[in-house]
Amino acid sequence: MRRSSEHIASYYAATRSSDKSYPALEGEHRCDVAVVGGGFTGVSTALHLAERGYDVALIEANRIGWGASGRNGGQLIDGFVNADKIEKRLGTAAADMARRMRFESRDIVVQRIERYAIDCDLKFGFLDVAQRAGHMRDFEEYLERKLRANYAHDIRIVPQQAMREYIDSDHYIGGLADYGNGHLHPLNLCAGEARAANELGATIFEQSAVMRIQHGQYPAVETESGRVVAGKLVLAGNAYLRDVEPRIRHKIIPAGSYIIATEPLEAARAAKLLPADMAYCEQTVGLNYFRMSPDKRLLFGGMCNYSGRHPRDITAALRPKMLKIFPQLEDLSIDYEWGGNIAISINRIPQFGRIEGNTYYAQGYSGHGVAPTHLAGKMLADVVGGDSEQFDVFSRIRHLGLPGGKWLANPALALGMLYFRLKELL
Repeated sequence: MRRSSEHIASYYAATRSSDKSYPALEGEHRCDVAVVGGGFTGVSTALHLAERGYDVALIEANRIGWGASGRNGGQLIDGFVNADKIEKRLGTAAADMARRMRFESRDIVVQRIERYAIDCDLKFGFLDVAQRAGHMRDFEEYLERKLRANYAHDIRIVPQQAMREYIDSDHYIGGLADYGNGHLHPLNLCAGEARAANELGATIFEQSAVMRIQHGQYPAVETESGRVVAGKLVLAGNAYLRDVEPRIRHKIIPAGSYIIATEPLEAARAAKLLPADMAYCEQTVGLNYFRMSPDKRLLFGGMCNYSGRHPRDITAALRPKMLKIFPQLEDLSIDYEWGGNIAISINRIPQFGRIEGNTYYAQGYSGHGVAPTHLAGKMLADVVGGDSEQFDVFSRIRHLGLPGGKWLANPALALGMLYFRLKELL
């Protein structure tokens, strides 16, 4: 019998607002749509489908939000990684649609939180921080693009002399403040959306790892103790789909990402450290990101690891990076450390497609997934219902996998990322 897999010992798991669980899949079930994966993509898809009256079954190998959706930095950022690359690969009309979809991804999250009264500590305010002049030039170009697109929220360049209003550190030379984006408790968000889908009629199974998929007119997913037969199937396992569907497994590479959480700071000290209480993110390949939790802990993440090997001591690896930015925190202890895998696509563009006509998938958000996964859920629900307009925009983009499968893909990607890091240093 498969052992129960609970949430890892993260800050998010320790502060989750509910520990609602769902039964394991037993016996045979039938439904309109089966969704494999209980992270943001799968839960968002299930919620959209349930809202539209579909009989949907969601099958999760562990717990809802067990993977990257419940472990990430909690940064709510509209759009996609390499959004400009997406637009360049499409025609004018499709590029305009992709541009509008960037903002829609953020709006879906906010609407979900408001509609279903999800308590997930949503706070607006996001600061991209610059370490060199080139980053500031990038910010200016990005600001112009957003203003041309009639961005509805306050967004501004922060010069170096004003940075102390945002962060108590001399590590950065400026930033870009965006008050449309922000930060939240990702595990509580995912669990809240799952609860909403369940209350609307979606059936959710946890502790039910999919062992096999049977394609055909009525695709079926099989677990150790049960089976779901559906009219249509959605694969939303992302970095944790494993080899269940080999035709898409080689198109993404699992990469490790890690976070530490300090002991709580006194209120005055926390306010001095991050006066604007925003989410903060660097621009380099090996970027750091950080924010303050509601109980005044500094959550500090980064160290994206493409080698496929996890560090033995996350705190030992991340704490020096934190102290390089905030040496005044030397006296603080680290109360939590955790990590997990995100799914990287080679071109950093999310992947959408279909298999044998009635199986759909979305994956490869490349570390920028909280908002795009919610848009993906809407797009997957749309295509299930016969509206493929947005889905087709992304499914047209060609994605290549690294040769050599899982044995060579991670080392090859690690070497490639090392090249870009050395290029930055030089």
